[in-house]
Amino acid sequence: MIVITGATGNVGRPLVQALAAAGEEVTAVSRRTAEVPEGVRHHRADLTRPETLEPALDGAEAVFLLTGAEFLAGGNLNDVMTVVRAAGVERVVLLSSQGVGTKRHPSDHEDALTRSGLDWVILRPGNFDSNALQWAPAVRAQRVVEAPFAEVALPAIDPADIAEVAAMALTDAAHASNTYTLTGPAPISPRQQAHEIALALNEPVRFVELTRTEARDRMVRFMPRPVVDATLDVLGSPSADEQEVSPDVEKVLGRPARTFGDWAIRNVEAFR
Repeated sequence: MIVITGATGNVGRPLVQALAAAGEEVTAVSRRTAEVPEGVRHHRADLTRPETLEPALDGAEAVFLLTGAEFLAGGNLNDVMTVVRAAGVERVVLLSSQGVGTKRHPSDHEDALTRSGLDWVILRPGNFDSNALQWAPAVRAQRVVEAPFAEVALPAIDPADIAEVAAMALTDAAHASNTYTLTGPAPISPRQQAHEIALALNEPVRFVELTRTEARDRMVRFMPRPVVDATLDVLGSPSADEQEVSPDVEKVLGRPARTFGDWAIRNVEAFR
């Protein structure tokens, strides 16, 4: 049995679907009640209270760990790993961040996992294609995208690709002790992303560049300030490593990563 935390998110949802479709026994874990595919068990738990995860782990062989903003504000992955290890879990796949590898974020969570004594795989995605969903209300209402750093390009990744890599890591022990950096197939700027959304809609979409201050004022409404500042640093002044395309998606899946245009076409109804 495989336990998926963060099961209602942009990565967790397609991961649960992929594993269930492959015939795996899956327990989907989220902080709130959620709909899950037929045959999937659902359990409510909050990783900031690791004891709430215990019932979901009964019989689990592998766990996918996703730590959201709430956990970053008040969680301890060492405590979570204690509960996971006590349940007899053999393998843990952690959704980390490319920022750990580029030294923008601390390595505490990764360290807790690698010291756990369990088989582990670490996934370090960069910018998500699905971050563009923050533009959806403005695109629907006014056909406009407002974002900072118009021409700065990063190789954003489709969350569906992250989910497919995670599914492989959870079900194939050959991936143990690997850290995968996950990116899309080519760097793309916010202005280019707006163009791809326009192509998917088959309608013009206007681009308006925000200042860093304007963007920060908007982002702090739903993200912790330190996370906002670190995110804007990457978006505005990425390192060479953060702009580099990683081969790891193709290495694991045997195919190139999906493009942002592919993602926009699949999610066009969010912008229509």
